[in-house]
Amino acid sequence: MVDITHKNSTLRKAIAQALLKVSLPETIQAIQDRTVPKGDVLECARVAGLFAAKRTADMIPDCHPLPVEFTSVSYEVGKMEVKIWVEIHTIYKTGVEVEAMHAASVVALTMYDMLKPIDKGISIAEIKLVEKTGGKSEAKKKPLGKDIKAKVVVCSDSISAGKGDDEAGLRIQAKLEKLGISSPDYLIIPDELALIQKTALQAVSEKFDLVIFVGGTGLSPRDVTPEALEGIIERRIPGIEEAIRNYGQQRTPFAMLSRSLVGLIGDTLVMGIPGSTKGAEESMDAVFPAVLHVFKVMEGSSFNH
Repeated sequence: MVDITHKNSTLRKAIAQALLKVSLPETIQAIQDRTVPKGDVLECARVAGLFAAKRTADMIPDCHPLPVEFTSVSYEVGKMEVKIWVEIHTIYKTGVEVEAMHAASVVALTMYDMLKPIDKGISIAEIKLVEKTGGKSEAKKKPLGKDIKAKVVVCSDSISAGKGDDEAGLRIQAKLEKLGISSPDYLIIPDELALIQKTALQAVSEKFDLVIFVGGTGLSPRDVTPEALEGIIERRIPGIEEAIRNYGQQRTPFAMLSRSLVGLIGDTLVMGIPGSTKGAEESMDAVFPAVLHVFKVMEGSSFNH
């Protein structure tokens, strides 16, 4: 199965459809009158669909077991066909598209099995996904209305002195580019409180929208990024800080020692995140692309939930 450990749990929904076609008008009448010998077709098929939704991971090898928190099976009965609709909700790290299509398929197959004694010309068609919402792809659909100007600042005495290579900052830069933020600026500076503050304020004066300081959030004497940023940030955003730490805590207990700090200086979002490659990547995975919503909020409009 695909590794989804880096993903966040979010509300995800999917609607799937299947189409059952009959060859006799009497078949539709028997369905509606509940006179099919094997029983109430619509209700039996509905129950089968509920079981199928919960058992998808047992049938489809690459599907992850997940909590199915809502399933709805509904019908649209026509003159010579029955449209089947299945809607599924979950709060998890991956979507429920396959669960919805699997359930719709089983509903249709159950109807086929119950109706075949009275109609030999039944067929199943158009098993397809109708709609899906939620997850990172959903956040990417929401236009920002502006191009984000970003800067990545690596805070490290050793790297700035040429005694090591930076990987975390470059990974952050690459992640930003994948999010559609073109050519983020990149800079390496020593762990100096005054220099961190100067760099942040200069970025604000140069109209950067997003400045990410990578490193200096630990507990060694030279880890001063939080102290530096705390002295100049005008509005803290504790929810983003909490999200970063909570995400990390689910992966390692050492995340509790991180002192990530986030806030606004004017209209510039400033973030101080861990300098280890893994810590930096996890911090990005924890809050991006959702954190970019802050720019829509500051523009005076917000996305629909």
